[in-house]
Amino acid sequence: MAVELMTQPTFWLSVLQVIWINILLSGDNAVVIALACRGLPPRERRWGMIIGAGCASLLLILFTGIVAMLMTLPWLQLVGAAALFWIAIKLLEPQRHDEENTPEATEDLWRAVRVVVIADIVMSLDNVIAVAAVAKGQYELLVIGLAISIPIVIAGSALILWLLERFPILVWCGAGVLGWVAGGVLADDPIVKGILTGDSREQLEWAARIIGAAFVVGSGYVWRRRHHISLEEA
Repeated sequence: MAVELMTQPTFWLSVLQVIWINILLSGDNAVVIALACRGLPPRERRWGMIIGAGCASLLLILFTGIVAMLMTLPWLQLVGAAALFWIAIKLLEPQRHDEENTPEATEDLWRAVRVVVIADIVMSLDNVIAVAAVAKGQYELLVIGLAISIPIVIAGSALILWLLERFPILVWCGAGVLGWVAGGVLADDPIVKGILTGDSREQLEWAARIIGAAFVVGSGYVWRRRHHISLEEA
């Protein structure tokens, strides 16, 4: 049955749709991968991007079957938004660069992978819905499309990482993007949706996104400032 599907032009057209949608919706995922891996040595950095993006895509495939139920659960997205806010602020922490192939570098690698996977799970709910709508239960299509998307997302992460190293101010912009996304996730929770309707809901979403971005950047600045003061006092 799978072989017959793969011989049909419509199957590969749907694969292209899955790839295109995932790439379009994975810009924030590429940002979090780059931010999480920027403090790693070159070798561990490469593995961090590959393993993080691969695990996130695998979870995306697994979640497709249950996403409709997950999206209706109250409080779930509020918890996810809180986790994303914490991750975004944490990624503004000053990075240390350990030597390659040391226990410290390995520990940092798996810490970065955990951050990538958790953040991508929270941010990929919209990806899952869009991709599932195209796949229509055809998991062969889903697996092929996402497998092809992984190298493209990693390439995007590498480009963003290159920019972050040359223009450090973009680290703050990236964290602000994650705060923006977290605000949108918070406003999209069924509990919040049930309180407001119509134009007020749209206004709330915009306000939540703007406040989310400002909250992350402001909190990150305060945290960094206190970190520098504590180092000076030591």
